[in-house]
Amino acid sequence: MQARADDSSDARDAMSRLFETYWPPIYAFIRRRGHSPADAEELAQTYFARFYEKGYARDFRPEVGRFRTFLRASVSHFLANEWDRERALKRGGAQKFLSLDAATAEERYRLEPADELTPESLFERQWAAALLARCLAQLRSEEDAARRLDRFDALKPFLAGEADSAYADVARHLRMSESAVRVAVHRLRKRFSAVLREQVLRTVLDPADVDSEIRWLLTAVRGGG
Repeated sequence: MQARADDSSDARDAMSRLFETYWPPIYAFIRRRGHSPADAEELAQTYFARFYEKGYARDFRPEVGRFRTFLRASVSHFLANEWDRERALKRGGAQKFLSLDAATAEERYRLEPADELTPESLFERQWAAALLARCLAQLRSEEDAARRLDRFDALKPFLAGEADSAYADVARHLRMSESAVRVAVHRLRKRFSAVLREQVLRTVLDPADVDSEIRWLLTAVRGGG
């Protein structure tokens, strides 16, 4: 909603954050549609430029559906109808719209199952992963500000379900009692849950949809979306 406002520094900043956050799912979607890494990078860059220049964000209607569905359909339309013309215009002199980490996006893509996921399912899975990564980044920033970064890095695996047997090892590493580590993990999980709800709330029109969206997100990131 902020990104589709009238041209302003806040709108441009929001647009930049949107692109940087959702670059990986868009790249993965394009790759799974059969494009090479180099072409997928150029396609994504060109799509983002078109999205910004043509004001695609103004076409989004939150009352109609989720933004991720809108964006995926928008990319599909671009691939089907506009890529050949854009490539002919830009070949040999294309300027990158954003500085995006194609190597990391390609690495993430290669970790996905080779044949099990459709482009659409892969997009949803990586969209969910991008949102969870944003939650982790916020949590890490908070812990860094509190000068607890080493502790955060040691406890972070428990957010993904690290085995209980690891508590003793972490306690020795952090020079804490095992019971203190368990309390710290509980608090970290509680804060992560709160951050996740805050992030998801920003992506839905009705706050009543948060719980169902979180259920979808967790299903999607496990590959069932």
